[in-house]
Amino acid sequence: MIRNYIKIAFRNLWRHRSFSLINIIGLAVGMTAFLLILMYVSFELSYDKYHTNADQVYRLNVDIKSANDVLKFSSSSAPMGPAIKADFPEVLESARIFPYGMVVKVNNQLFQENRIYITEPSIFNVFTFPMIKGDPKTSLKDPYTVVLTETTARKYFGSADPMGKTLLLDGKTPVAVTGVVKDVPNNSQFKFDILYSVSSLEKQNPGRLEQWGDFDNFTFLLLSKEANAAQLQSKFPAFLKKHISESDRKGGEDYALYLKPLKDAYMDPRGGFEQGSMSNVYIFSIVALFILLIAAINFINLTTARATERAKEVGVRKVIGAARSQLTMQFLGESVILCLIAFVFAVLLVSLLLPMFNQLSGKIISENIFENGYVFASLFISLLIGIAAGAYPALALSGFKPVVVLKGRFNSSAKGALLRKGLVVFQFTISIILIVGTIIVYNQLNFMRNQPLGFEKNQMLKLDFGGDDGVIKSFEAIKNEFKEIPNVLAATVSHGIPGAGNANAHSEMENRQGAMQPLNINMYDVDYDFIPIYGMKVIAGRTFSKDFGTDSTKAIVINEATAKILGYASPNDAIGKKFSQWGRDGKIIGVVKDFHYRSLQQNVEPLNMRVNPSNVRLLTLKIASKDIPATIAAIENKWKVLIPNRPFNYSFVDENFNKQYSNEEHFGKLFMYFAVLAIFISCLGLLGLASYSTLQRTREIGIRKVLGASIPGIVNMLSKEFLQLVFIAALIAFPLAWYGMHTWLQDFAYKSSMAWWIFAIAGILAFMIAIVTVSFQAIRAALANPVKSLRSE
Repeated sequence: MIRNYIKIAFRNLWRHRSFSLINIIGLAVGMTAFLLILMYVSFELSYDKYHTNADQVYRLNVDIKSANDVLKFSSSSAPMGPAIKADFPEVLESARIFPYGMVVKVNNQLFQENRIYITEPSIFNVFTFPMIKGDPKTSLKDPYTVVLTETTARKYFGSADPMGKTLLLDGKTPVAVTGVVKDVPNNSQFKFDILYSVSSLEKQNPGRLEQWGDFDNFTFLLLSKEANAAQLQSKFPAFLKKHISESDRKGGEDYALYLKPLKDAYMDPRGGFEQGSMSNVYIFSIVALFILLIAAINFINLTTARATERAKEVGVRKVIGAARSQLTMQFLGESVILCLIAFVFAVLLVSLLLPMFNQLSGKIISENIFENGYVFASLFISLLIGIAAGAYPALALSGFKPVVVLKGRFNSSAKGALLRKGLVVFQFTISIILIVGTIIVYNQLNFMRNQPLGFEKNQMLKLDFGGDDGVIKSFEAIKNEFKEIPNVLAATVSHGIPGAGNANAHSEMENRQGAMQPLNINMYDVDYDFIPIYGMKVIAGRTFSKDFGTDSTKAIVINEATAKILGYASPNDAIGKKFSQWGRDGKIIGVVKDFHYRSLQQNVEPLNMRVNPSNVRLLTLKIASKDIPATIAAIENKWKVLIPNRPFNYSFVDENFNKQYSNEEHFGKLFMYFAVLAIFISCLGLLGLASYSTLQRTREIGIRKVLGASIPGIVNMLSKEFLQLVFIAALIAFPLAWYGMHTWLQDFAYKSSMAWWIFAIAGILAFMIAIVTVSFQAIRAALANPVKSLRSE
C-alpha cells in the first residue's frame, strides 16, 4: 500500500511539473533561509556555553554613582576579585583579565598583537581553555611568561616546538613561552592570541594590582554549585564598605557591584570583549519564522487551488471503497515527499551559501551544515512542514462527496477562495514589512555615516606607535620629520582619537553654584595641535597655546556637554572655573562645540582634553587628497627610519570611525538578503496562483476575445484581483512596519526619521513586483489563440 502511495505521489508530482517545481523551489528557498538564520541565532545564543563551569561563572559589573550620573562598567578594579574570593567561601576562584596590545618581536620579525590578555593561572580553573603543551597550574605563575594559542605558536615558530622559546614584548621585555592552548572557539567573546602572566604587571609596576579606583580589568568569579548568586550580590554593599574607605571614593562616589552570568555576558548592553544584540536575535528569529510560513502558505495555496482537478480522482477512489483516512494518508504522503525533495535541495543550497553567509555575518558561524545537528534539525523541520502544510489540503481533498463530484457539480468553495486570498495578503504583508525594514536600516546606516560629526575626519591618517618611549621623548622632532613629506599637511599626537577609545578620569570641576562637583569624565591626552588639526570648533575661551606656559600643567578644554552638566547656561560662563583631575589642578580655558567621539548610537557625553605629551600613543597625519598611495609609501619609508621597532600599521580616521557600525552593516546586509528571499517566495506563490487562475479561466478568456475584448482589458481583468490583495496587505503592513522599526531605532541616540516616502517606495515596489509576476501569466493568456480554448465547446 505504501509503495502504491509513493508511486501515485511521484506520478502526480510529475504530471503537474510546473506547480511541483514552484512548490519545491519555494520550500527549498524558504528552508534554506530558515536554516541559515537558525544557525546564526543558535550561534549567537551559544556564546561561552562550551565552558565546563559556564553555569557557575559570573562577571563582576560595577556601577559608579556620582551626584549627576551613573557610569556602568563591565570592568572592575584589580583588587576586587581576590578580595571577594578571600571574603566569601562560596567563591571558589577568581580570574582577572587585562586586555592589552603590544608589539611582539620574534626572530627579528615584528608583529602588532592587539589580542593579548594579561591574566593569572586561575583563568584555567574558571574557563575551559584546553592546553596542548605546558601545565595550567604553573604556566602563568612566574613573571615574564606567556601562553600562546595554537595558531599564534605556528605563526611565530612554524612546526618547531615553542616551549621555552623567547619573545620580546614592546622591544624591551623578554618573555618565555611556557604553554600552548587550543584556539578559542568562534562562539566565545574571549578572542585572545597570547596570555601574559599578571605577575609581570606587578613586577613592572609595583602596587598596580592594589588600585581600587582603576576599573581597567575584567573580573570573573567561579561560584560553588550550592552558591546563590543573588544572595552573594546582596553582601557586596558591606564588602565595599569594608574595603573602600571614604578617602578612596574620590569625591563622595558610591560604588555598586553586580554579578552577570557568563552565559548572558555577550548580550549585556554594558559591552565587554565582544557584544551581541538580543534585539537582532529576536528580529532574525521572527524573519525566519515568517519566511517558513510564507513557503508553507505557498504550498497550501497551490494545493487547495488545484483541488478541483483532483476532485474526480477522489470521487472514483471513494466509490471503489477508499476510506477517508487512506486518502488523507496519500495526500499527506505527497506533501511529505515534496518537502523531503525540497529538504535535499535546501541542504545543498546551505552548503553552497554557508561561506558567503559567514562573510556577510562577519563571523564564522559554522564550517558546514553537518555539524551541531543542523541536518537532523532541518530534516525534522521539513517533515513537520510536510505534515503541517499538507494537513489542511489532505483533509479538504479527502472530504469531497463522491456523488456531487462525479455528477460534475463540484466547484471551488467560497471559503477556500477566501482562505487563499487571506494567505496571499499575509504573505505580502510580511514582504512589505521587510521592504520597509530594509529601507529604514540602510537609511539609518547612511544617516550615521554622513551625519556631521563636529570634527575633521577626512584625509586623516592614524598611526599607532604604542606609547613608545623614544617617540614620546622626541615627538615634536618626529612630527616635523613627517611634515616634510610632500602632501603631509599637519601632524598631532594624542592618547585617543574620535572612534578609537578614550580614558575616563575621576575629576572635580567648579559648577554654577561655586562648589567642586565630582565627575567621572571622558578624557583625551593631547598635544597643542590636536584641536585645530581635528577641526574642533572653539565656542568659548581659547584652545591650548605654547604662549601660555601653564597650559601643559594647569589647563583643560571641555566640551559643551561638560558645561551643561556643571549647570552653565552659556559656555562662556565655564571659562576660568577651577578643576582638579588626576593630580592636576587648574582652570578651564576653553569650550569646544560637542563632537561625536563615539558612535551615534550614544549621546555625546562630557569630555575634556588636556596637554600631556608624556601619555600619548597615536600619531595623526593630515594628508592631501592627491596621490594618496605615494604619500602613504613615503610615510612608511620615513616610519621605518624614525620608529624601526614598531610595525607600520595605519588606518584612516573616517574608516576607523565607521567600523563602530560594522554590526549594523552586517545586520543590514543579512536583513536585505532575507527580505529579498521572502519576496521571491511570495512571488513564486503569486505566480502559481495566477497561473492556476488563468488556467481555470481559459475558456472565459477565449469567449471574451471572440466578443472583442482587448488584450489590456483581459490583462487588467486577470491582474486586478491580485493587486487588490497587495493593496490590502500594504494597509496592514505599514502600521506594523512603523511600530517595529520605531522600536529598533530606539537603540540609537541619533536616528533618521521614518519619512512617508519610505512607505511609499515600499508600497510601489510591492505593487511593481506583483504586477510583473501576475502580468507574465495574464499577458500570455491574453495573447493565446481563442480557437484552441473553444474548439471543444
